[in-house]
Amino acid sequence: MDHVDIIGIENLEDEEKGTFNKLVNEYHEKVQRELKNITSLTVHLKVHSKGGKAKKYDIRIKALAPTRIFEAQESEWDLAKVLHKVFGNIIREIQHRLRTDSQRPKSYE
Repeated sequence: MDHVDIIGIENLEDEEKGTFNKLVNEYHEKVQRELKNITSLTVHLKVHSKGGKAKKYDIRIKALAPTRIFEAQESEWDLAKVLHKVFGNIIREIQHRLRTDSQRPKSYE
């Protein structure tokens, strides 16, 4: 898989789009490393605004593998922070369900 399906990016401003794309591309590589047979990755972004300056970002991620579906969701007022949280959650879920972190022996020296 070479790309990520992104839903709702048109709701972001130009400088937010740059941050969003940079972080999604970084974490896409990490998710691919954890889940070697990934078939698709979908990032769904919703922006909630009550009319003031502050915006709340709601991000849902779905990673499809041939045998399983992994999903994560987070909400936060800071775009970069919510991206770090949600991708951390999905990587943790992949490691937990597939036990990818225990395949390499740890050295306690």
